[in-house]
Amino acid sequence: MTQLSPTPRSTLTRYRERAATDRQALYDLLDEAMICHVGLVLDGSPVVLPTGFGRDGDTLYFHGSTGSRNMRAAASGVDVCVTVTLLDGLVYARSLNNHSMNYRSAVVHGRAEAVTGREAKLRALRAITDHLTPGSWDHAREVNARELAGVTVLALSLAEASVKTRRGEPGDDQEDLGNHAVWAGVLPVRTTFGEPVPAAYHPAGAPIPDHVAGRAGRTQSRTGPLDGSR
Repeated sequence: MTQLSPTPRSTLTRYRERAATDRQALYDLLDEAMICHVGLVLDGSPVVLPTGFGRDGDTLYFHGSTGSRNMRAAASGVDVCVTVTLLDGLVYARSLNNHSMNYRSAVVHGRAEAVTGREAKLRALRAITDHLTPGSWDHAREVNARELAGVTVLALSLAEASVKTRRGEPGDDQEDLGNHAVWAGVLPVRTTFGEPVPAAYHPAGAPIPDHVAGRAGRTQSRTGPLDGSR
């Protein structure tokens, strides 16, 4: 699939010009973000769960304990909605009504399926690990049978998804453009990784592996170009 194919649930109703049509925009957003929110209805009440995730092609993976009621509900064939958002900037306008945010967001609809079988589960868990902590799969102790049995891994197709983006300067009203006493512009927002902090039980002076140390000081999210409008 190369294009996002809107459905009644995934079609934007406001600011439709902000909708992405290229499926690569969805991939880029998911590959950069680290937290998603999984929404479902449990016992008649809405529940939204923040969790880490990983992507392999057109499949999104997330996991949790086999003892989790939320995970069991999500695997039961009910409709779920997964959202991901990256905040790129706070937009200051000359009127409060035109203040905004620069962001990239995705909404995925579908029904999650439990991943079964040892090899399939390990592949899904590796996708999550490689996304959140790249390098750890080959560095840390491998998953043992008890741990594998205690985790539920869910797969969600990315077939029904939308991507919405806002970038650029504030969109002030014509009558406010001459009011130079009020500042207007964008305050970029970036997430950066700090210096690694070894565990208290780690031997003093032990080297930090490259796959951890190499992320220090790097920026997670990128701010888009200052083009477009509100």
